[in-house]
Amino acid sequence: MYSLLWLIPALPFAGALILMIAGPRISPRAVKAVGAGSVCVSTVISILLMFRFIVAPPPNHAFVQHLWTWIDVAGFHPHVSLYLDSLSMLMALVVCFVGFLIHLYSTEFMEGDEGYSRFFAYMNLFVGSMLTLLLGANLLLLFLGWEGVGLCSYLLIGFWYTDPANGRAARKAFYVTRVGDTAFIIGLFLLFTHLGTLNIQALMQRATAQWPVGTPLAMAAGLLLLGGAVGKSAQLPLQTWLPDAMAGPTPTSALIHAATMVTAGVYLIARTHALFMLSPVSMHAVAIVGAATLILAGFSALTQEDIKRILAYSTISQIGYMFLALGVGAWSAGIFHFMTHAFFKALLFLGAGIVINACHHEHSIFKMGGLRKELPVTFWTYLIAGCSLAGVPLVTAGFYSKGLIIFQAGASTYGSRALWLAAVVGVFLTALYTFRMIFVAFFGDAQTPVSHKPGWSMKIPCIVLAALSIVGGLVETPRFLGDIHAFSNYLHSALPAAASAAPGAMSEGASEAYVTLAFLIGFFIAYWLYIRNRALVESLSAPAVCKALHRFWHSDWAMDWLYDRVFVQPIMGLARVDKADVVDSIYDGAAYLSEALYRGLRQTETGRVRWYAAGIVAGSVIFVALVLFL
Repeated sequence: MYSLLWLIPALPFAGALILMIAGPRISPRAVKAVGAGSVCVSTVISILLMFRFIVAPPPNHAFVQHLWTWIDVAGFHPHVSLYLDSLSMLMALVVCFVGFLIHLYSTEFMEGDEGYSRFFAYMNLFVGSMLTLLLGANLLLLFLGWEGVGLCSYLLIGFWYTDPANGRAARKAFYVTRVGDTAFIIGLFLLFTHLGTLNIQALMQRATAQWPVGTPLAMAAGLLLLGGAVGKSAQLPLQTWLPDAMAGPTPTSALIHAATMVTAGVYLIARTHALFMLSPVSMHAVAIVGAATLILAGFSALTQEDIKRILAYSTISQIGYMFLALGVGAWSAGIFHFMTHAFFKALLFLGAGIVINACHHEHSIFKMGGLRKELPVTFWTYLIAGCSLAGVPLVTAGFYSKGLIIFQAGASTYGSRALWLAAVVGVFLTALYTFRMIFVAFFGDAQTPVSHKPGWSMKIPCIVLAALSIVGGLVETPRFLGDIHAFSNYLHSALPAAASAAPGAMSEGASEAYVTLAFLIGFFIAYWLYIRNRALVESLSAPAVCKALHRFWHSDWAMDWLYDRVFVQPIMGLARVDKADVVDSIYDGAAYLSEALYRGLRQTETGRVRWYAAGIVAGSVIFVALVLFL
């Protein structure tokens, strides 16, 4: 059974290749079969392998499949090998399963689009690249998948390329993530130079054996890998690309920018956890980045009107929780939240796509309203996903995963009360902006008549994800709610147990009580402002200070403005100054000389055969003379 592992990434790649070559010439039904079918088969294989992994795990709970030698130069011979353990198995299954549901949804959502086959080719290529990233046994193969998902992100954000705004958003995502990727590459060079391998397991073993805790090399490597992670996962200070990435089709947002690609940084840190545990500074940096990001993104989400941009800032904030978990040593909790987040955030984006289509492609929540009656299935599934995002106590998956992170943020020896408080404030903000979005878009009076209702190809994925957004959290519960640890027990062979509790730490029950209180405060404020007394919102936002604060948060804390003045404008200024430098004159001179020679030789093209024959004879005589006398 384990020998089938290579098919999981290979099938989406094969689907992408078929659609690239034959897509424009085959029927839409065949495009659906190839695009969604290839991911479906990968999902089935992933489910079978997960079942086999649980009931009959391989030796040492890990399986390595060597496919071929990639490079063999001067002792450097990385293999194209796949590594399956509990971590990569879980994440590959989530990517395949959620990816298949989004592909199924897309078969209807993108119907009639002139780039129908191209869309599925890009989506298949993305899924294959993401699975390569997750299953790669060495950091070089992981990096190949890493760059693959970056390419697909660019292609899918700018899918509707006839609109210049979409092209700008795609380029912005490409440029910003390249900053993080550069740090990642430098980190790879550092690791290989000092440890002599890029095989992940061997690398972690050598680092643990050769580097003492706190060594500068471990710190440098950890911070460089963190730089790559913050770029791909849209964390501070490289989070600015993700809100603009909403320019792509909504299924793109659901797959790449909610459920999978943006969690690549989370996977990278979890996969190389042994390296980070050698550097307390890197661990604290991961936690601080996560805590700061979840707060800043939460405030920005409060001021957005575009339903997809609200969800984009929500994604940034929730990945901040995952980073916070990893930074305090709550490894399983971070991956637990990855799983539940994939369910409810993918559902939120799919629901947003239905709402946008139903409202004549309107994105502003303030131009919607009253949709709960017109789109009942969408409303209830969207409400379930929103409740899971906000962490409605006891009945949603998000409550269990987020609550576990928050408890560990305060209880872990790597944690602190400040990190715990930041996470609790994040719960309040999440409840406030989530129910603001739901109350405005689905309640009140209708602002835009519904023109299109979804079919079952769009409804079924929403219903399945809604169910998982509820039951998905029952695999890991606190002590006072059954004390189930099935999820962490499953991951124990790949990830270390959570860091031990600090002396005098708050109990899990007390932490959950504060989390519940923060949720309730956020929920009732949203209810009071957007259901009971909407006029109060306008009066509260009328003062000049409030308007300025609104603009500041709406602009992502002026991060684009800052980058424009610190980086973009100086570089553009230098380019203008450097436009006519002496180096250019060298190349201009070479071009002028080539042009002059061309014009001279052109004069010999007279059309007179006798002159051509004479030239051939003269050239031959000169060549023979040179050979004889020189």
